[in-house]
Amino acid sequence: MSVWLPSAPCTPRACVEPTASVTAVPRAVLRLTGVVLLVLAGVVLTPFGGRIPADLVGRWCRAIVRATGVRVTVTGAAAPTGGLLLVANHISWLDIPLLGAVRPARMLAKTEIRQWPVAGALAARSGVLFIERDRLRALPETVARIAGALRDGAAVVAFPEGSTWCGRAHGRFHRAVFQAALDAGVPVQPVRLHYRVDGGPATTAPAFVGEDTLLASMWRVATARGLVAEVEVLPEITPGSHPDRRALARAAQPTGGEPDWTHTALVSSPSPIGEPAPEAA
Repeated sequence: MSVWLPSAPCTPRACVEPTASVTAVPRAVLRLTGVVLLVLAGVVLTPFGGRIPADLVGRWCRAIVRATGVRVTVTGAAAPTGGLLLVANHISWLDIPLLGAVRPARMLAKTEIRQWPVAGALAARSGVLFIERDRLRALPETVARIAGALRDGAAVVAFPEGSTWCGRAHGRFHRAVFQAALDAGVPVQPVRLHYRVDGGPATTAPAFVGEDTLLASMWRVATARGLVAEVEVLPEITPGSHPDRRALARAAQPTGGEPDWTHTALVSSPSPIGEPAPEAA
């Protein structure tokens, strides 16, 4: 792994709250069955691509989250049409359908996913933009491809922290992807994602961090009670309102741009976060 690749100190053992219980097993099985059926329906419709109405895609994305037993609330204005860079903090695999509910978009994903059986081919067919995260020299080409998609009128989803965090701590937004928005002359739409227990405090149960597996994270969500996903669509950042990618990244991150270590007690042995090289930051 490259020394500039962003990472987070969050781990399942230190940061993530357990949820599973014996009585929750039947409910969890039903929930995950619903998720699988919805995903299979999406797979069947993948060849139709852009011919599917955006509002239908948004409803499908929201239905996936609700099938896990998570209630969804969306606040703020609707995302604009046309080329748009959609950026958000990154906590869970649930973040992806949640942002799809805000506006259907092309996702950025690590290039390793392309090699996954079945999922890799489906991701490629759905318009995913693959990134070689461990090769700094590939960064300019990646930024150019993102900018090209934005110029063509697509919305592109990015998680500029570069890694998932538990939700109680967060990383800073790295700057590279914002260069694509500057080059394409398109707006940036920041979104804040937050998970909590209904009527209660924030929770780390949906987090997908460290050595956690997707199956373990999905099971934790499906066995939880009263999870709420809050999606806050923040004011759009218009083209030309910030002079460079550093300023644009800071403006897009509602937390102020620096890692939050106020909850380091949750982390057993935090490792230093690798600082990206200047071109990758």
